[in-house]
Amino acid sequence: MPSNAGTTRLVIVESPAKAKTISGYLGPGYVVEASFGHVRDLPRNAADVPARYKGEPWARLGVDVDNGFHALYVVSADRKQQISKLTKLAKEVDEIFLATDEDREGEAIAWHLVETLKPKVPVRRMVFHEITKPAIQAAVANPREIDRDLVDAQEARRILDRLYGYEVSPVLWKKVMPKLSAGRVQSVATRIVVERERQRMAFRTAEYWDILATLAVAKPGEGPRTFNATLVALNGDRIATGKDFEPTTGRVRAGAGVIHLDSSGARGLAARLEGRPFTVTRVEEKPYRRRPYAPFITSTLQQEAARKLRFSSQQTMRTAQRLYENGYITYMRTDSVNLSETAIAAARRQIVELYGERSVPPEPRRYTGKVKNAQEAHEAIRPAGDNFRTPGDVAKELSAEEFKLYELIWRRTIASQMTDAVGSSVSVRIRATTAGGEEADFGATGKTITDPGFLRAYVESSDDENAEAEDAERRLPNLVKDQPLTADQLAAQGHHTQPPARYTEASLVKALEELGIGRPSTYASIMQTIQDRGYVVKRGQAMIPSFLAFAVIGLMERHYPRLIDYDFTASMENELDEIAGGDHAAVDFLTAFYFGTTNGAGDQDIARSGGLKKLVTENLSDIDARSVNSIPLFTDDEGREVVVRVGRFGPYLQRALPGEQPAPKAEGEEGGTPGDRAPIPEGLAPDELTPEKVHELFLGGGGERKLGDDPSTGEPILLKSGRFGPYVASGERKSSLLRSQSPDSLTLDEALKLLSLPRVIGVAPDGAEVVANNGRYGPYVKRGDEFRSLDSEDKMFTVTLDEALALLAAPKTRQRRAAAPPLREMGADPLTEKPLVIKDGRFGPYVTDGETNASLRRGQTPEALTLEEASEMLAEKRAKGPAPKKAAKKTTAKKTTAKKTATKATATKATATKATATKATAAKSTKATTAKKATPAKKAAPTRAD
Repeated sequence: MPSNAGTTRLVIVESPAKAKTISGYLGPGYVVEASFGHVRDLPRNAADVPARYKGEPWARLGVDVDNGFHALYVVSADRKQQISKLTKLAKEVDEIFLATDEDREGEAIAWHLVETLKPKVPVRRMVFHEITKPAIQAAVANPREIDRDLVDAQEARRILDRLYGYEVSPVLWKKVMPKLSAGRVQSVATRIVVERERQRMAFRTAEYWDILATLAVAKPGEGPRTFNATLVALNGDRIATGKDFEPTTGRVRAGAGVIHLDSSGARGLAARLEGRPFTVTRVEEKPYRRRPYAPFITSTLQQEAARKLRFSSQQTMRTAQRLYENGYITYMRTDSVNLSETAIAAARRQIVELYGERSVPPEPRRYTGKVKNAQEAHEAIRPAGDNFRTPGDVAKELSAEEFKLYELIWRRTIASQMTDAVGSSVSVRIRATTAGGEEADFGATGKTITDPGFLRAYVESSDDENAEAEDAERRLPNLVKDQPLTADQLAAQGHHTQPPARYTEASLVKALEELGIGRPSTYASIMQTIQDRGYVVKRGQAMIPSFLAFAVIGLMERHYPRLIDYDFTASMENELDEIAGGDHAAVDFLTAFYFGTTNGAGDQDIARSGGLKKLVTENLSDIDARSVNSIPLFTDDEGREVVVRVGRFGPYLQRALPGEQPAPKAEGEEGGTPGDRAPIPEGLAPDELTPEKVHELFLGGGGERKLGDDPSTGEPILLKSGRFGPYVASGERKSSLLRSQSPDSLTLDEALKLLSLPRVIGVAPDGAEVVANNGRYGPYVKRGDEFRSLDSEDKMFTVTLDEALALLAAPKTRQRRAAAPPLREMGADPLTEKPLVIKDGRFGPYVTDGETNASLRRGQTPEALTLEEASEMLAEKRAKGPAPKKAAKKTTAKKTTAKKTATKATATKATATKATATKATAAKSTKATTAKKATPAKKAAPTRAD
């Protein structure tokens, strides 16, 4: 779209990729440049605070809470160069278009750009939800002003999160551990995961039995000859299933009125039913109909990408961002299921082309979102443009990761406008009577799909991996009441109740969404933050809370329960939405939260407590650090209370009789009073600390185990677990286990060999000792300051003096160790199809495809790592790009050069001193001039900017 004759316009977007795509849609007279995201923010630390504010009491927060919550914004150090470039461009154009993202965060970035650049030319806000030529041209032709209500809402959110984090986090530093963090949403998300783990820890399994009958019709007609039916009742009383048991006791719920069959009871009944006639007592047939799913919003996209593609939330959003910026999909941060009329028309046309006229309903489908305060004016996530490109059309243009996500979005969008899936469902009851008169009722269900409708394009996955797919059919014979059947087989089968499943990223996002906590732009960052902080670790797809998370949440629950209350956190989101709609003032909201006003604004419980500031300062002395860092487990058979303690060097087990105080642990030691402490092996989940496992840790497994006595000294040889892994100890001697050794199978002879290290091999001709030992980089031989690596750990115990001297005589530069075989071959990467292997490196095991390497994370083992996890780790590493190379150090070759350099440095220093003095004078003059000028206060919290 050409600009007015002679007019030059600057279009500012957030990313270079977006800038490149948009510039191709605009004609001459447009300059498209990127801001590289946020251009300024609250100070990250004291170093970011400008000198003139350092003495202010509120500088620590970066928010002047006593003067309308004015925010101190500083330009990010890595954005200063780009801001200079944009400032220069702003002076050379006639008009500026701010084309940042269409959500609140994008609106705030646009406002920050205006406040930072201070342009003298007209500024317009252009908004679009897809990067296509028609959309960009329409946005240029229909600009608007910056929506200050949206900006106020985003600014209030940022200040709220700063106040929460900066006031609550120091409490955690003092009472739990340094460098911890608390957050308005991250703490609630952590609480959800911790509560699920508590349920798993309290869970007691129960065993129950039933009978599976393989039944056959005498004269097969339509459908299969045989089918399976399960025992559901005996003499009119229902047979117990998993839902009938109390999860914390493993007993049948009171008043359940069911028969709890055990192994002998089920087997005995099956034997008594052998050869008995079976008869159909009831057949109920109902029509089956399933409507299509709504198009994707941010949360459902993350959930389905996790289920179907095994993508993390960050991986999904990163890939979607690339698809959006390159014009393949619409904006990916949305909570609206709405589709535009052009999108509906495009979908319906494509359905006719691909699936035929019968697959399109007479009227277009329109969806209503279930998310509170959804931005219905926005669109759902869909393929971009007025004519959707099929996955086949874009396959050669996209990476494997991008293609999979695009296909998922395309299929979901198309399916949302297709006809219902229809068919029939059948429920059958069958009865058999034993010779003793016992009446056993069996049940079977079937489903037949006569028209798959939208299921031809898309089938949604479930968080329950054992759940039946919606397009799966269960066909039964064509049965009628009183029809006789015979039992080909009767098998008693046992079941165990299962604890509630751990959250995955997908199900945690779903839980947050259902609670009304967080917003589309925050879900991925929440998932990443709770992992980066060490509160949650992933094992496969499951999210497991750390013991540190238990301590933090325990403190918050006891002393600041309102701050992690689900309803309270959701109500804050609602108030922020009201600010965005212009129905609430940001200053009133923040004042109520921080100071606890009683003007009706904000949360009344927080207000009654005097607000956040009073809450975290006055109650600090009431918090007992030892108590919050103790996680009770159970009382053992000897009456000792077993707890997990969260210490400086990690969690450990401790046990003592009620009222008994265990001996204090010495600084840096793993011990204490023998037998009352045991370290917890890394990677052990909280729900795995069963009484049996705890007993093992105290008496053997990961704690301390006696292997025998040293025949030369008579001292016991103990296997222990320390901060840096398992080791053996005897008297003053200690030695770590070799990489090839396992604590579970270590023998006394192997321990004695380890304790013989370092091994003196002999004496070199020059009188120096030659020793063999194991070090950080593996086995080696040493003479004085000379080291050479050995090619295997066994060589430490067998290498001779001559062999060692020959190695030490060889040039170090030519010393190369033979490549070790991979620890594990994993197969082809699902994204790149390159073979993946796990190798052992200097800093531990890592996965590689030959080009990209990714170290295994804490808690991951080569044996347990899945192919999907490995693929995800490498994808994340590739997305970050290569690490920047360090500049080579320059060395002076001659003394004369060094002398010249010193002289030059002295002169430079003198010049710098003079320049500093000049700069100080100028600054003083500027400060005096600035003081004379007064700026009127803004309606909605004026802002200090530097």
